[in-house]
Amino acid sequence: MASQVASPSASLHTTSSSTTLSTPALSPSSPSQLSPDDLELLAKLEEQNRLLETDSKSLKSVNGSRRNSGSSLVSSSSASSNLSHLEEDSWILWGRIVNEWEDVRKKKEKQVKELVRKGIPHHFRAIVWQLLCSAQSMPIKDQYSELLKMTSPCEKLIRRDIARTYPEHNFFKEKDSLGQEVLFNVMKAYSLVDREVGYCQGSAFIVGLLLMQMPEEEAFCVFVKLMQDYRLRELFKPSMAELGLCMYQFECMIQEHLPELFIHFQSQSFHTSMYASSWFLTIFLTTFPLPIATRIFDIFMSEGLEIVFRVGLALLQMNQAELMQLDMEGMLQHFQKVIPHQFDGGPDKLIQAAYQVKYNSKKMKKLEKEYTTIKTKEMEEQVEIKHKCSSNYNEDFVLQLEKELVQARLNEAESQCALKEMQDKVLDLEKRNNSFPDENNIARLQEELIAVKLREAEAIMGLKELRQQVRDLEEHWQRHLARTTGRWKDPPKKNAVNELQDELMTIRLREAETQAEIREIKQRMMEMETQNQINSNHLRRAEQEVISLREKVQYLSVQNKGLLTQLSEAKRKQAEIECKNKEEVMAVRLREADSIAAVAELQQHIAELEIQKEEGKLQGQLNKSDSNQYIRELKDQIAELNHEQSTSAQVPKGQRGFSGNPPLMESTLSTI
Repeated sequence: MASQVASPSASLHTTSSSTTLSTPALSPSSPSQLSPDDLELLAKLEEQNRLLETDSKSLKSVNGSRRNSGSSLVSSSSASSNLSHLEEDSWILWGRIVNEWEDVRKKKEKQVKELVRKGIPHHFRAIVWQLLCSAQSMPIKDQYSELLKMTSPCEKLIRRDIARTYPEHNFFKEKDSLGQEVLFNVMKAYSLVDREVGYCQGSAFIVGLLLMQMPEEEAFCVFVKLMQDYRLRELFKPSMAELGLCMYQFECMIQEHLPELFIHFQSQSFHTSMYASSWFLTIFLTTFPLPIATRIFDIFMSEGLEIVFRVGLALLQMNQAELMQLDMEGMLQHFQKVIPHQFDGGPDKLIQAAYQVKYNSKKMKKLEKEYTTIKTKEMEEQVEIKHKCSSNYNEDFVLQLEKELVQARLNEAESQCALKEMQDKVLDLEKRNNSFPDENNIARLQEELIAVKLREAEAIMGLKELRQQVRDLEEHWQRHLARTTGRWKDPPKKNAVNELQDELMTIRLREAETQAEIREIKQRMMEMETQNQINSNHLRRAEQEVISLREKVQYLSVQNKGLLTQLSEAKRKQAEIECKNKEEVMAVRLREADSIAAVAELQQHIAELEIQKEEGKLQGQLNKSDSNQYIRELKDQIAELNHEQSTSAQVPKGQRGFSGNPPLMESTLSTI
């Protein structure tokens, strides 16, 4: 890349020998050491940076002025020509700086710092950043592709935070875009290289800014250098000890330069870490818009964390009047919403104010030693306190355990005695409850419950009275002790009387305490009796419910038996009806068969009559009168046959079989 950048500068080396870096100095702070050409070039660079930092609104206003009048057209064209000349000069200067970096870094370090403070041109920013941190030829660059093939334990955390890194920037805002992918790769590779630090959320903003300027391999190398040589690794360690040191140093600077604001912060409990921790962790990348933050990052690459202290204190100086009028919540809102947009016109004013801040590196080292001493003392005190606590704790703990053991044994003995008494009481109560008749049991229980409640109320009142007596006795005892402080100076008789009085008071106190304990035990007894009565009542109700359920079960079983008997009777009747139906069907079939036989006989008889009729016609034996008489006889026979058939056939089939013959007889009769 250095060769690519040097190409335009090499072609312009012959234009002016006075623009080479062989001049003694490039710093405007030492004009006596600069040649006139260098001074002119620096003035042009300052003008170029000022024009480059202007926003699009000023450019639009310039374009609009071109359309308005001829004079503005001339001025705008001259401005654009000046801008192009400045850009050309900037390319020439920075191209020579990049080509001759080793010599420039050794001989002209102050001048390079001054140029960096005025802003690195965008096209040179990637290579200059690499040169400033010496990351252009790192061996770890060859390991980058291998690191991407490995698995990092921080991958889930990195994936989670990628969408929160520059969410409004086109390079990173789309999910699974190229920007998010290369950001994930760089963060994953570093988490594998430095497993102690792993991944910290604020570091993604620094890597994102590097990826906006250079490829991911070069950004990875620059980030590794920043972590190693720019105190960032200590800032991002899990303990964040370096961040605590920065907060301490910055707070001391506020106390020295802005004492009133420091007192206001203290009164509002507005700690430095509440607003300044992100300044050190992200180098103002999450505070200001990218153009301003990038200019500050240029200086950070050249001078380190010093610029963060300077810019932070400059911000507080410029906003002191507003902050003094706000409470804690208002100050937080001011830092989050007002300060980020105070320098939209360009960062020159902020950087100029930052370098007006007095920064003493020796004092910062002294503060670092103080902070280390304070932390060391705190650790030693903690260790000493733990040691003392452990030694004292052992003796006190043994004594306390012995006391607790004795008390526990006494309580256990008392509890066992009370338990035996309660068991005897329960047995007696069960016997009494069993002896009660069922009808009056509930009423008696209710009466006993009312009586128990009354006794409980009386016991509570008595207990309160006893406690009041105990308090009175204790007060009396204290007054007595106060009166008898000089009893050893009295004669022996008086001492003996005092001792007897002391013993008497002690006995009375014990008696009062014993009575109070007895009242408490009685109250517990009454509570247990009441609970026992309530439980026995519940049990008896449950037994009654069980009995009623059993009676219902018996009733339902009897009802079920009756239904089963009815069902069997209905089945028996149904079987009898089926048998009768079968018998009737058989009888009908028999009658049908008889009817069919009778019909067959009648048909045969009719056939015989027809034969006889034919024979009578052939022989001519019948006369007219005889034939009429013969016809009447036949009709009578037919009527008789029909009557027999009607009486014998009772089934429809038989009726149908027999009723089919009369038409045949009638036809025979008609022929006769």
